[in-house]
Amino acid sequence: MSRTNKQWLLARRPQGAVQPADFELVERPVSALAEGQLLVQHQYLSLDPYMRGRMDEAKSYAAPQPLGEPMIGGTVGEVVESRNSSFPVGSLVVGMGGWQQLSISDGRGLMPAPRNVPPSVCLGAAGMPGVTAWYGLTQIGKPRSGETVVVSAAAGAVGSVVGQLARLRGCRAVGIAGGPEKCRHVVEELGFDACLDYRAADFRAALKAAVPGGVDVLFENVGGGVLDAVLARMNAFGRVALCGLIAGYDGQDIAIRNVRPLLTSRILVQGFIVSDHLEVWPEALRELTGLVAAGKLRYRETVAQGLESAPRAFIGLLKGENLGKQLVKL
Repeated sequence: MSRTNKQWLLARRPQGAVQPADFELVERPVSALAEGQLLVQHQYLSLDPYMRGRMDEAKSYAAPQPLGEPMIGGTVGEVVESRNSSFPVGSLVVGMGGWQQLSISDGRGLMPAPRNVPPSVCLGAAGMPGVTAWYGLTQIGKPRSGETVVVSAAAGAVGSVVGQLARLRGCRAVGIAGGPEKCRHVVEELGFDACLDYRAADFRAALKAAVPGGVDVLFENVGGGVLDAVLARMNAFGRVALCGLIAGYDGQDIAIRNVRPLLTSRILVQGFIVSDHLEVWPEALRELTGLVAAGKLRYRETVAQGLESAPRAFIGLLKGENLGKQLVKL
């Protein structure tokens, strides 16, 4: 049976903020499967901030997104054809199928989707963002009960998990987010102890009041002025898990100006990329899926409908318009 596949390609490299014209929607025939291959029909696409960095040609931890090729990204979907005995038809799999309806795989890089959580959660709280949160907090932050953990972008897919894991480990969790609605969500729905609006005129004063004993662990997703403000409140021998710098993904200045505390407070700053640490994924996913299934790890999803919506949803993500995990449902 012949099939066709719609795909979003990277048409050009962005100059500053991402524009809809940076992408091109095409329709192509699907090739016949070779021995060992399988065909996945995607149910959800994952949209994540890291994709913006890969759209540039600058040197980074991963190769740039190729021009004229489908945008790289996480997917969850059903195997609809298979010549691979490890992935029979009907299997639900998580992988990096990209911004398209269908993808062909030889099975490498695919994982069976856990059946105790909804498929979409395999791209969020019980997927790469959740593992990112787990790794940065537990392996770099190493929080101890009674310590204060601050999380920037606390209403996002990663930050929302960090604060909840910190609370489950007996810590005080303080979030930073953009706007009163997100801050209410972080406190009232996710259970953080406090959340501060970085856009508020009194942000620095509010931060000082929210962490009277100082900050022991910072999980940093934003950079720029938010990072500078928290560094001023760090305790001696504090730990910073540097996960993202979304404030600078469209070319803004994210230079750290408040560097003195790095020395005077003997702060450990460790950047990390979760794909470098595949050995911890099984442990992290066991805890995360168990917590989600038990209702102890809450999550919110912002879901755009249809493949055609992907570029607009991605642009909105980079502007902070989403609440929780940004997905595209196919």
